[in-house]
Amino acid sequence: MSYQDYVGRTETREDRLDPRLLRGMAATLGRPVPADLPPLWHWMFFQDWVMPDGIGPDGHPKRGGFLPPVHHLPRRMWAGGRLRFHPVPLRADDTVTRTSTILKVEAKSGGSGQLVFVTVGHLLHGPAGLAVEEEQDIVYRGAEGAAVKPAPAAPAWPGATTSTLVPDPVMLFRYSALTGNGHRIHYDHPYVTGEEGYPGLVVHGPLQATLMAQQALDQAGGTRRLHRFAFRGRRPAFDGRALTVLALAEGEQVKLETRDESGATCMQAEAELADALA
Repeated sequence: MSYQDYVGRTETREDRLDPRLLRGMAATLGRPVPADLPPLWHWMFFQDWVMPDGIGPDGHPKRGGFLPPVHHLPRRMWAGGRLRFHPVPLRADDTVTRTSTILKVEAKSGGSGQLVFVTVGHLLHGPAGLAVEEEQDIVYRGAEGAAVKPAPAAPAWPGATTSTLVPDPVMLFRYSALTGNGHRIHYDHPYVTGEEGYPGLVVHGPLQATLMAQQALDQAGGTRRLHRFAFRGRRPAFDGRALTVLALAEGEQVKLETRDESGATCMQAEAELADALA
């Protein structure tokens, strides 16, 4: 099959919002246990656990199955995404259905060598109807070239709200476990430094996106909800180093970034706020 043969492929899965996972994520992020599912916490569900012989060398399930089998590019990353949150709450013990569709597969070549981008759409329906619309961008790339390129410090954002944390191996392990993410770059130091060429454990892109989404809500004082959210990775962040989350409100829009200890941008996002749920 060619990559284009995968476009339009769909699958539907069902899961229960296990309250143990909600308590675990709250503890990992240092937040109160929520009544409603916060933005991006749905990534804990619909996990894909495979038997030992189905695990690839990077800790992910072996290539193939629902996604196209991009075997010639060993590095696989979640590059970004776009989400729309409907005013439909999801709560502990709710049964949620996710319908996934491969929307696009593109092969490109650039300064980083060969790349394959796969865009997957998800629709999440809870007991009260459609709750989340999402598009995920997955990128496959080769191992050639530097794993991390130098980047300058980003300009200051006067008026932005900020929060700073130092992701450590325990936090990264807990997030990996909660989301069922076996990728070894997040917990296996010999692998990530020896095989992938990074200087330390990589902070999950989805974890950074979750921190940015919460920062957008926190700067609004808890009076708003997230309506739309889009994020994209720029460069990796690593454990044991300060990570700052910035939020700059511009009316209903919020501009967001994570920055490493040098001030370089790691992830960027844009959020749109709306009236809170009644």
